[in-house]
Amino acid sequence: MRTPAGKECRFYYENFHRGRSDQECRLIQGNPNSPAWRPQDCANCPVPDILHANSSPNLVLEATIKSGLLGFNRRVAVSAFCSRHLIDVPNPHVGCPKCAMEKPGLKELFGE
Repeated sequence: MRTPAGKECRFYYENFHRGRSDQECRLIQGNPNSPAWRPQDCANCPVPDILHANSSPNLVLEATIKSGLLGFNRRVAVSAFCSRHLIDVPNPHVGCPKCAMEKPGLKELFGE
């Protein structure tokens, strides 16, 4: 679904049908340690870019809202986990390094 920031994200949900006004981020809503989500948080959220760059079905994301000094500069912090190899993923844009090593490269596909 398209976020208020204009990006496509599978974790964002909205319902304005028949007078309803529901907007939620189901990724942040699933984290009980995170402060409440606001639609303005979508503007600087890295999750749509991560989902666009890495479509691995084994990548599990967890997001939380981090506040800066005096509650200003809210940002979304994302951590990633590989459910296949059970390791933390240091760079969610790239994905799991072990999953990447299992995929064939250009040399294996096309030969010498």
